[in-house]
Amino acid sequence: MTTSSRWACLLILPLFASSASAFVAPAGGAANCRATVVRPFGSPPLKMAIDYNDPAVMEEFSLVQTMEYDEVVAELAASGVRAPADMGDMDVKLMLVELRTVMNGGSSSNEVKTPPAKFGSAFEEYLWTKPFFSQLYESVKAQGDHNKMNVAAEYCNDPVNAKARYYTAYAQFIDDIDAALNAKPEVTSPTVQFSGFPANMGEMGLKMTLEALGEVADMSCNMSDDGITLFGEVTFGSVDSAKAAIEQYDGMDMGMGDKLQMISI
Repeated sequence: MTTSSRWACLLILPLFASSASAFVAPAGGAANCRATVVRPFGSPPLKMAIDYNDPAVMEEFSLVQTMEYDEVVAELAASGVRAPADMGDMDVKLMLVELRTVMNGGSSSNEVKTPPAKFGSAFEEYLWTKPFFSQLYESVKAQGDHNKMNVAAEYCNDPVNAKARYYTAYAQFIDDIDAALNAKPEVTSPTVQFSGFPANMGEMGLKMTLEALGEVADMSCNMSDDGITLFGEVTFGSVDSAKAAIEQYDGMDMGMGDKLQMISI
């Protein structure tokens, strides 16, 4: 299939597709077309597919279509995502549509928003796991401040070099990033979202481990795509038990590659 025919398929995708990551044209259409969405930093596919029938996604698609190539590449870079130099105009635009949709919480209302099994960068990890940093980043994004967005991404991924390069001009902003990354949200709910426990514990083993901190009223548990870790949600019998679980396990290194994440929701 030629490049032009491939993107001809993608341009009709909003009319027929239910998922940008698994589209096959209907009979009589452009046969054997499949939309490939490029994930930043080689991170695994999200659990949540992008629905191009969703009005919010269609709005993003329309907005991105009017942008120049350099503008799209600049916005991706400001979010810590590098577009390959040989990537075509439509490729980078679809990449930005996906990124914007993910940053906005996704386009599907009937699927649970879950973190990827592996984060492609520290910046991506912090957007998922550091709510105060995520709020700070979204505020500068809403202002359209691409310089600060770029500083934030670089500082997360390489704090020493980024501080040496940017601290003179962005001292207060970098201090705000540090404060946001280290801030602990107040625990007001008995429900905790978790990720990073070893898969070989199994659901029952994990439940028994958490019950040592207090009654577990409810728990949902899933295995990551790579089969190495568990993620899900647990509802304790009290807020105090949830707080104890976060204090005990959040940030613990269990030798699985990523630290445990325990987030009050």
